Amino acid sequence: MALPMLAMKMEMQTQPTTHGGNGFTLIELLVVIGVAAVLLVFLLPALRIPDGRVNKINCVNNLKQIGLSFREWAVDNDEKYPMHFAVTNDPMMRLVGRGNAFVLWQTLSNELSAPRILICPDDGQHKAAINFDVGFSDANISYFLNLDADCDDPEMILAGDDNFAVNGKPVQPGILNLSTNTFIEWTAARHHLTGNILLADGSVQTITSAALQAAFRQPGVATNRPVIP
Repeated sequence: MALPMLAMKMEMQTQPTTHGGNGFTLIELLVVIGVAAVLLVFLLPALRIPDGRVNKINCVNNLKQIGLSFREWAVDNDEKYPMHFAVTNDPMMRLVGRGNAFVLWQTLSNELSAPRILICPDDGQHKAAINFDVGFSDANISYFLNLDADCDDPEMILAGDDNFAVNGKPVQPGILNLSTNTFIEWTAARHHLTGNILLADGSVQTITSAALQAAFRQPGVATNRPVIP
């Protein structure tokens, strides 16, 4: 009887043991983590949104908020924009004509949440103001206003990026009188030769130079007078 018992004891000592069933061993887990890390290194640059695209999106959001501010102002002022009252105010129009567009934007100060909304994130020439009172000027604005925009015409341009050129020359501060022969194009200063415009219906469009010309030459619209800060 001693020999069978000895054989069984030896068999039990030589039988392999397992831990964790089908689970990963430490080495296998480290290999998986290493492969995942390598994949992340290659995939993250492709997944990251380019800075230029982020700036364009933030610019669109700014203009949408500006559109809401105009809408709120119009509701309280007989469905008219601040520009309509400015046209009948000689002192204000003289200021605007000399390139002081900020006086129009100041009328919206109660509706706009903060001065930073008036700065396009892709604009390296203007800086956000601290408030709408002390020191607020055209240097704190990235967008033009259309003096002739009308609540009754939702497809008219209300505002937009001010980095466009007329007949090959960058626009200058003041009221810009556009004619049917005017050639308009975006400059390379922002958004890679495209730009954002806000329509009177509150929508915002990212458009090319050709589309910008078409928007300013909308059939049935007599005049478009952008006020450049």
